[in-house]
Amino acid sequence: MKTKHDKAPTTFQAQQGFTLIELMVTVAIIGIIASIAIPSYSSYILKSNRSAAESFILGVANKEEQYILDARQYAGIAALPGDTTGLTTLSIAPVPPEVSRNYSITIGGVTATTYTVTATPIGSQLVRDTLCGAVSINQAGVKTAGALSSCW
Repeated sequence: MKTKHDKAPTTFQAQQGFTLIELMVTVAIIGIIASIAIPSYSSYILKSNRSAAESFILGVANKEEQYILDARQYAGIAALPGDTTGLTTLSIAPVPPEVSRNYSITIGGVTATTYTVTATPIGSQLVRDTLCGAVSINQAGVKTAGALSSCW
């Protein structure tokens, strides 16, 4: 005869889902990782944009040196009517989109023997790149930038 105490032991059902503590720990870990990763990524994008502009203005300086060999003077904004940057004279129009959306490129201070190619930040690059600002190079290869020596 079976009594009510002779029942077979019941098995526990497997736990389903997460507890609130587990969920909060996961959210905290994701928050910590994001607080480290987002500023690093923003800094990387800023430097990448500046590097693209620097590379482009080095190419413009190279074209200026080629131009002086043919014309015996540097190309300036007065060389072609309507050329407000001097880039059309050097056959470098348009500026690549990865540069033009973040920097305004100009050739200034042009005489027969001098020039300065400048990349001036615009838009969000101007807001975020407060230490370096505009970067430039002249006919002597002198590179200038903002307050940091690491801007070039």
